[in-house]
Amino acid sequence: MATNQDRAIRWRLIGLAGVCVVVAAAIVAWVLRARVVDHWLAVHTGTNDTSSVYYGFWSGFGSDITEFGVIGIIATGVYQLVKKYNCHEPGCWRVGNHPAAGGQFSLCYRHHPDYMGRRPTHDLIVRMHRQDVERQQAMAEKLHAIHEHSTSPQSHGGEVADPTP
Repeated sequence: MATNQDRAIRWRLIGLAGVCVVVAAAIVAWVLRARVVDHWLAVHTGTNDTSSVYYGFWSGFGSDITEFGVIGIIATGVYQLVKKYNCHEPGCWRVGNHPAAGGQFSLCYRHHPDYMGRRPTHDLIVRMHRQDVERQQAMAEKLHAIHEHSTSPQSHGGEVADPTP
């Protein structure tokens, strides 16, 4: 019995073969109808029947090169934004809004280890909230104890330093 990975590989190969057939058919059509295709390309890129060499290209199709660059920059920015906020599990396109490993990773509910592939239930949320509150209280108590220890007169050898110079 084929696994999901085997099926995915098979469909990728079928898709690749289909793209190759389409590209080959386009090349054959171009070769067989070269005069028509070349004329269509020349008209639509602006390189025929102009007052000088390449004038039609730079005032027509060639002037869009900058616009393609701007569109490329915008597409790159959108990709980076999606990459930042999607799940860090390779191949997952879900939004990762659950921090893991102390905030180093952003995972979706299916890949977060606390959720075990299921959406977080109310009980799980309450339990995790209580654990977080307890952890924060313990940290606050430790910081308070350190502060008290560092500011107590006994920590300076029993002498209180004179604050005036």
